[in-house]
Amino acid sequence: MASSTSPVAPPRSGPPPVAAAARTRAAELPEVRWAALAAAAFLCALPLDLAGAPAWTWGPLYAVCYAAGGWEPAREGVRALRARTLDVDLLMVAAALGAAAIGQFLDGGLLIVIFASSGALEALATRRTADSVRGLLDLAPARALRLDPVTGDGETVGAAALRTGDTVLVRPGERLPADGTVLDGASEVDQATITGEPLPVDRGPGDPVFAGTLNGTGSLKVRVGADPSASVIARIVALVEEASATKAPTQLFIEKVEQRWSTGVVVATLALLAVPLALGADFTGTLLRAMTFMIVASPCAVVLATMPPLLSAIATAGRHGVLVKSAAAMERLGTADRIALDKTGTLTEGAPRVAEVLPLDGTGGDRALALAAAAELASEHPLARAVVAAARARGLDLPEAHAFASVPGRGVSARVDGHEVRVGSPAALIPGGCPEAETTEAAGRTAVAVTVDGTPAAVLAVDDRLRDGAPAAVAALTRLTGRAPTLLTGDNPRAARRVAAETGIRDVRAGLLPEDKVAAVRAWQRDGDTVLVVGDGVNDAPALAAAHTGIAMGHVGSDLAMESADAVVVRDEAAAVPAVVALSRRARRLVVQNLVIATVCIAGLVTWDLVGHLPLPLGVAGHEGSTILVALNGVRLLRDREWGGPALPATDDTAAPAVPR
Repeated sequence: MASSTSPVAPPRSGPPPVAAAARTRAAELPEVRWAALAAAAFLCALPLDLAGAPAWTWGPLYAVCYAAGGWEPAREGVRALRARTLDVDLLMVAAALGAAAIGQFLDGGLLIVIFASSGALEALATRRTADSVRGLLDLAPARALRLDPVTGDGETVGAAALRTGDTVLVRPGERLPADGTVLDGASEVDQATITGEPLPVDRGPGDPVFAGTLNGTGSLKVRVGADPSASVIARIVALVEEASATKAPTQLFIEKVEQRWSTGVVVATLALLAVPLALGADFTGTLLRAMTFMIVASPCAVVLATMPPLLSAIATAGRHGVLVKSAAAMERLGTADRIALDKTGTLTEGAPRVAEVLPLDGTGGDRALALAAAAELASEHPLARAVVAAARARGLDLPEAHAFASVPGRGVSARVDGHEVRVGSPAALIPGGCPEAETTEAAGRTAVAVTVDGTPAAVLAVDDRLRDGAPAAVAALTRLTGRAPTLLTGDNPRAARRVAAETGIRDVRAGLLPEDKVAAVRAWQRDGDTVLVVGDGVNDAPALAAAHTGIAMGHVGSDLAMESADAVVVRDEAAAVPAVVALSRRARRLVVQNLVIATVCIAGLVTWDLVGHLPLPLGVAGHEGSTILVALNGVRLLRDREWGGPALPATDDTAAPAVPR
């Protein structure tokens, strides 16, 4: 079993047919071919040797076995020696050659075969998961139909040639070539490769779409929102590969121990050989015991205890849209015992919506909303877009507006259906005050007044829509850490209390500047807490950087926040936060399990060899068996069912209510 741990890349979620075509066959790997040749030669030599056939019949076969299975570990061991380090590969090869030197060709050959086979299994597992990364990139089509912005004519171009702002036509049954926004058309899109959703989702004008997802029965015109190299799929691949190249603190510690451990094994082996021989012991028996000790005391299983679980966790998280930047970050995520959440863009969508229409006269709610939306149609203010979206969601016809005017801080005015319509601040439009507006603002919502010909017609209650699953995510984080998260926000206290009440948060700290958030994080750290901060904006970046671990919401998050965080939630799903924390904790538990398994096996085999008589073949089988067991235990986290787990409820009924009709 090789001591080096290769990076593990994430398997692709969803069932695209690409996976089967891109999957590496075992016979394509040189490690598998050499191991197979070594095993075949050994199996041919074994019956001849046991039957007492002449040495010339089985000797060359053993030689082939040793050469095929041992040349690569020997080469790696020599390289390590040149770098003045000891490698477990070299220990295994030395033990096999020592066995052959005293005529124990069968025992040495068995060691070579098992060692080469375990290395081949590791190489195959690593390559199969690496295939999944290439498969992710293969999901995005190589060609795209780009529309001319002037004539509207289509031109087939390479997907890599697309640029931000281009418009592409995606026909039924085609995969989308880039991330972007739907301009025209309606269809259902299978997004399983990106979101993990089992059913296609409806997509129309204004909806985001992702490269590599499969269009359904309709045609879509899509404005490209990012170069193909910056798509969600490409970012998942790049960040997971980058994370796989890093090492966790536990792994770094183990690698430091490995060198000293290997040196100690060599010294102890020489002592086990020299001391008994000096006392007159039999040479062959003493050498066999010393070689058996060198094999069973080698730290192969310990070396593989840490990285497979962490890299598997990174792969699984990346497959579900959470990009963990390093193995160290994955290890730290599970240590958090205090969690701080931002409000806008983290627990909420970060976009206003009309939650309620409160009529004030006989105009009627729908009529007042239609007039307000018509007046706001020409405005680019976020509140204006929310009013227009609410009217369209109700299916209201918007009359034509004339004489539009906008006054900052007061609102807009326009002539609609012969009426003077004003939309804006209640304080500016209703000087005498309005109980409905006061009640709305006391509830943590923004009140927008609508007047028609100077008469108050309605108050629109506007708030920031809670993210789907936010209350369930908060509850899951509470179960994971044993304490409810804290809300750290720069928003006003009333709005913060409303969101806290809807999500089950009790500790609310509102009206904070960025330095106030950092101060809160550092105060917790001084109290001995391990802090995880979740945010999305520039104002969250200092707290993300100051915390032990930070998670950024990637879809609406600022570049600075994503740079400062240790992990990025690509799709802004609130449920992904407790899911990745729970996954990290499972990875840490597997690391501990692996270290216990490795330590117990090594201690047991070493004790058996020193106190009793451990046959070399049995020592080889026990040592390599524990190594393979540790490796397989680590890659269990590649399974899809490891995502989410007991931290999240099976269903979620917490979505914010729709605008009433």
